[in-house]
Amino acid sequence: MRRKKSIKREIIPDPKYNSVLVAKFVNNLMIEGKKFLSQKIIYNALEIVGKKLKKEKKEDVLEVLEEAIKNTSPLLEVKSRRVGGANYQVPYEVKGKRREALAMRWIIESAKKKKGRSMEERLANELIDAFNNTGEAVKKKEQAHKVAEANRAFAHFAW
Repeated sequence: MRRKKSIKREIIPDPKYNSVLVAKFVNNLMIEGKKFLSQKIIYNALEIVGKKLKKEKKEDVLEVLEEAIKNTSPLLEVKSRRVGGANYQVPYEVKGKRREALAMRWIIESAKKKKGRSMEERLANELIDAFNNTGEAVKKKEQAHKVAEANRAFAHFAW
């Protein structure tokens, strides 16, 4: 073994929804340690999602969030591998935690790219789009799948 195994930290569920997934989302959105601001943005975004999709209960909004992340989670990605002086884009299957992390990152990135409204509204719209299998984050997933599919010929370099 070349290096130490990374320490997996236990993430404490968020106070409002009591969900680890929301807590991870808060941590992904957080900039410069401003967790309270990040929490406020996500909670308001989830409230907007609840109003737009007419979901009254907290559980319903959490299901929308879970479905949005599931819809944007990539199954395959490519990694660059050097073989005999040439670089190949080798497709790999994405494991569970990375899949979830990529989905959250893509949703947040695509919400940040949009301009004009508050971050809460942009994030809410992106979550609704991801829930409906549309939107920029889902396009990014499909693009990753296309690249992996195009480079399937190099799959035998995966080891």
